[in-house]
Amino acid sequence: MTPQGRLIMHTTQDNTTPTLGTLLRVWTGIGLQSFGGGASTLLLIRREFVEKRPWVGANELGHFWALCLFTPGINLLALTVLIGRKLGGLWGIVVSLAGLLLPSATVTCLLAAGFEVVQHRPVVHALLRGVIPATAGIMGVVGVDFAQPLIQRARKEGWQSLSVSSAIMVSSALALILFKLPVITVLGSVALLGVVLWTPWRTPPARPVPRQSHEERSS
Repeated sequence: MTPQGRLIMHTTQDNTTPTLGTLLRVWTGIGLQSFGGGASTLLLIRREFVEKRPWVGANELGHFWALCLFTPGINLLALTVLIGRKLGGLWGIVVSLAGLLLPSATVTCLLAAGFEVVQHRPVVHALLRGVIPATAGIMGVVGVDFAQPLIQRARKEGWQSLSVSSAIMVSSALALILFKLPVITVLGSVALLGVVLWTPWRTPPARPVPRQSHEERSS
């Protein structure tokens, strides 16, 4: 496989694409189930579009998410736009955003309206104390899911690539936890490191096999 092919690595199983109605239904289901914040939404997106249906490849979703991390604002909305455009063009973007945002926005407005009544009750505070650790656990599952395709690809490329990828993951986590570096600083640094290590033009082109003449083949 060429370096360009390794960079693309689309693992979509076939060329089937959903109708706009199906796309709206799937995103609406995600919007209604995405309790727990961004981590649970990202987990649901991966399960619906990568695991349950052959619409987006695992590596492709990782590439989409990497692009979204470099965009300001809400990364999940940017990811929704990318997936919607891939599967349905302009109208795919419209129905994807509508399906994700309208149900969750409606529920949020209803909760905000009733929160004044229940916010001081002990049972509500106990409920929130249980939800926060669960959200952290969901974030851990999402991190593992996104790391698996990267680790598998690095293992195929050899122990050096696996070591470098592992070192980047660990050092990025330490930079955020111990040194409190801004996310954009960490992302920018590892992006430049990726350019140095994995740019396709750094790989020397394969030398063509010399063609044998008619006389050499006959001998």
